Amino acid sequence: MTEFILVIDQSTTSSSAFAFSPAGEVIAREGQEFRQYYPDDGWVEHDANEIYASVVESCRAVLRSPLLQDGKCLGIGITNQRETCLLWDRKSGQPLARAIVWQDRRTATLCDELRAAGHEPVVQDKTGLLLDPYFSASKFAWLLDQNDPDRARARAGELAGGTIESWLIWKLTGGHHVTDMTNASRTSLLNIRSGQWDDDLLSLFNVPRQILPEVLDNVAEYGEIDASLFGFAAPILAAMGDQQSASFGQRCVSRGQMKSTYGTGCFALMNTGDELVLSQNRLLSTVAYSLSGARSYALEGSIFMAGAIVQWMRDNMKFFAHATESEALARAADPHNHVIMVPAFTGLGAPHWDPTARGTLLGMTRDTGVAEIVRAGLESVSLQTHDLLTALTADMGGQIENLRVDGGMVANNWFAQNLADITDLQVERGDMLETTALGAAYLAMLGAKIVARPEDLSVQATATRVFKPSMAPADREARLSLWASGVRKARRQVS
Repeated sequence: MTEFILVIDQSTTSSSAFAFSPAGEVIAREGQEFRQYYPDDGWVEHDANEIYASVVESCRAVLRSPLLQDGKCLGIGITNQRETCLLWDRKSGQPLARAIVWQDRRTATLCDELRAAGHEPVVQDKTGLLLDPYFSASKFAWLLDQNDPDRARARAGELAGGTIESWLIWKLTGGHHVTDMTNASRTSLLNIRSGQWDDDLLSLFNVPRQILPEVLDNVAEYGEIDASLFGFAAPILAAMGDQQSASFGQRCVSRGQMKSTYGTGCFALMNTGDELVLSQNRLLSTVAYSLSGARSYALEGSIFMAGAIVQWMRDNMKFFAHATESEALARAADPHNHVIMVPAFTGLGAPHWDPTARGTLLGMTRDTGVAEIVRAGLESVSLQTHDLLTALTADMGGQIENLRVDGGMVANNWFAQNLADITDLQVERGDMLETTALGAAYLAMLGAKIVARPEDLSVQATATRVFKPSMAPADREARLSLWASGVRKARRQVS
């Protein structure tokens, strides 16, 4: 009999299901993309029922694998896109509206008003976060304003709210309303010092406590899935936000260890141990993981557009048919071109935090072609990463020696080398790029008692290729100078 851990990896553009062996090896994987909705400038939405359907179908497809026909599921781990949130009716189980995605900027005005009123220092001290529409609290407030403006139904306990893992657990278990510490720490409603929903923050954003789920450790009893879904009942043993899960999958469990994940966005996390380090450079402090009631913290830099740039160049601009073609185009570009792309399609994340910035393409001449624009799009992710690492170095008071990377975008060798060149760091790419799913599998293994401690987990994400900086310092400084100029112009487009 094949024993396995079932992992649900629910990301911004697709849902995937994995079957992992107890040794941490992938037995089977299936995935399904779902629709993105853009109803207004800066608005990004998902249909929560479409997400749930994509998760169920992905799981069923994995379970149809011949390798699992006599299998036994030892437990389930869930990892998910963070900050995306929704409201649903507790009785019917139906969403009140589409989910508001983490990239969405519709609540920028509310955040500006709260900042102008002097609330950001208190929010940062309690949550580790800044006042920005990226986080869930202002999204919850907007959804409530539209669907329950006087908060009567919310206070009466008729409505439930949560981030995506909370919604999925509710649906899979038939009504368990819970969340995990890492996702809760991204809402701007959780005091990450106490690990509890904070009354002052709930009042500030006008979000009734009654809609919120119970907060659990990352390894906990999240409920048992409905046996009618997949033909068996199994416990959900673990849940974790995707970037923390990728960090856990990279085994960044000691202070000073860091990783950078390149999926839809880019997220660099550095473990700060049991010390909550509040950034002086507009980075984020967050919960890295919580096990047996003990929390470990991290500093994080968030970039909104990474792999999403490749998707935009493929789907909107039709520069290529498949993402893999972007590498050849980048190599074919004139290496001395001065084209710079600032991909502020939904504003700029860390360390700028400017929701009004908009995408900018600079330095084009009559010789500029598709290859040069594609190169600029890929390089923009390296340049954004440089900004993050500069801020991380300043906050931690030390030099970063190397960068562990994962996510689908780093399969592009040109990009990985450019990342090393722009950051002037050794970039280490593992043979297991899906470390987000691996982190959730590791957590479920802890929950299933396959291993007793994080230190006992087998190392699956080993570095199989190292990219060393080879760009001349003068060339690097020239690209960084052009980038800084582009960022300034992108931030001046909207008053």
